[in-house]
Amino acid sequence: MASQNWSSLPKAMDKSISTLGKALDQDRQWQAFIRTNAIIEPVTMGVQSLDGNDAVLVRVEPKAKTSVWTGSADDADFTLRAKPDQWEKFFQANPMAPYTSFVGLQGMNIKQEGVGVHGNQVKFAQYSHLTTRLLELLRDGLHGPMQDLSHDHPIDDHIVGRYIYLDCPVWGRTKIFYETAGDGPQQIVFCHTAGADSRQYHGVMNHPEMQRRCTMIAFDLPAHGRSFPGSNHIPGNHTNTEEAYVGTIAAVVKGLNLNKPIICGASMAGQVCVAVAIRSDEVGAGGTIPLQGCDYLTMDRQFNDKSPVVNQSLYNPDWIYGMMAPHSPQANKQLIWHMYSGQAYGIFHGDLDFYFGGFDARDRVARIDVKKCPIYFLTGEYDWSTTPEMSKATADKIKGAGFKKMENLGHFPATENPSLFVPYLVEAIEYIQRTRKEPEPVLDEGKYVDEVFLQPS
Repeated sequence: MASQNWSSLPKAMDKSISTLGKALDQDRQWQAFIRTNAIIEPVTMGVQSLDGNDAVLVRVEPKAKTSVWTGSADDADFTLRAKPDQWEKFFQANPMAPYTSFVGLQGMNIKQEGVGVHGNQVKFAQYSHLTTRLLELLRDGLHGPMQDLSHDHPIDDHIVGRYIYLDCPVWGRTKIFYETAGDGPQQIVFCHTAGADSRQYHGVMNHPEMQRRCTMIAFDLPAHGRSFPGSNHIPGNHTNTEEAYVGTIAAVVKGLNLNKPIICGASMAGQVCVAVAIRSDEVGAGGTIPLQGCDYLTMDRQFNDKSPVVNQSLYNPDWIYGMMAPHSPQANKQLIWHMYSGQAYGIFHGDLDFYFGGFDARDRVARIDVKKCPIYFLTGEYDWSTTPEMSKATADKIKGAGFKKMENLGHFPATENPSLFVPYLVEAIEYIQRTRKEPEPVLDEGKYVDEVFLQPS
């Protein structure tokens, strides 16, 4: 039960509020967002506990002026509201999912009664990126800046990029961009998340251990990243389906003359890894590693990511930002923000046609033959979109499937912290290789007795 003082958010946050004005004026990110002549009228945002009318109020005015005070939530254009116990968990020094972001707090698969935005919904969508930074600075004011986990920085880059023309179902003939790295015996194809591109895997593809073990291929879907739109593309008409996605992966495998590669991807690409395992003969796959994947995911759709009055280059990256582990290196989180800010109109929303209910394998996953196409699920503990529990529930339906929850990682594990992610990935690769070789891998407390790297069958 929440302590009583959280019923009044200004009282609970008094220490942080006293320094908030100065923190906002000195914060480089806040200033970068508000220093634009396009802010032509003031906007006031509030943060409030449902048990009280008093709120933390922040106003942004033209010419990059910020004011902070406490008062009635009625004075705000829009107010972020939650119950006292929810705010208490949200403002902990080390919050856990879904209390790492207000998007997660509102509820995706983890429904939270009482959480929501009161007031002008359009203005909230237009300024949600400011509220995210505001909440981070309020937390910092209580506990100090959050400390990032360490990670290894590659000294040299070993990735080579090329183009290939492919005929893709639904999208049409397309000039596809793909990258390669490593010369190891195991071929592995990386697929990116919704509305993003294969730069997400650069940290993994430059990892010395992965280069030794694998020949890695990563490609951008049509109209994503550096790939060209397909011949059937019209701006704003993009959608993603199982046929389009599985067919494109099959075209990449065939076009690059790959030999039963492992297919690995996160989020919507985690879902398609399940589809590939079901349709492995069609794709020519020799195993799949779904990251943040399950057999079915449904969420309430919103259209701010395809709105003519909301800036998608601000809204979309902010919407997914809180799916990451809060202690992931800031530079890596900013890279994900940057990639989601650079996509074309409607691409992210169209990809979510597949991720949010467009893919449904609940009545098909049990038919996956792991001797032919082994499958190993990896899911970050901080993801509130596809949770570890959802991935495990799907793995449990597949005889011989593997699963592991990844600690200190979220929805974008390959980008958030490659140093943490690669050991999980290597374990999954070894599991797949051993399962293809032997019906039942010999395990010792979750680790392989034989650590020898096996050739693909």
